[in-house]
Amino acid sequence: MAYSVNNPAGKIVQNVIDELPTLMAIAVVDVTSGMSLASHTNSPNINPDTAAAYNTEVVKQKQKAMSALKLTGENIEDILITLSNQLHLIKLNNAGNKFIYLVVNQRDTNLAIAREVLRSHSSALN
Repeated sequence: MAYSVNNPAGKIVQNVIDELPTLMAIAVVDVTSGMSLASHTNSPNINPDTAAAYNTEVVKQKQKAMSALKLTGENIEDILITLSNQLHLIKLNNAGNKFIYLVVNQRDTNLAIAREVLRSHSSALN
């Protein structure tokens, strides 16, 4: 457990765990640094802090692509990566400077529910 419920990021992690207890991993991430502000894993094979750094690059590259395409007035809301057995969700806050990274097993978690849980907590990232 790499979080404390005494800070906003840790509270988000705990709240998401409470709502999605079968999650595999979660991290609250700062886009500028790529560092986890809080993280937790239920899977020994997933290091959410390492994943945070790599997923920060995914977010930054998408932001660059949007800029190159001149998609003004558009913001990334979330990014979904579907693996054979896992769903990886990246939910950005409105400012685009922080995100929640969530890994769930496809069989254990409904995608719509997972997205709603992240949506309900992303506003606390501001």
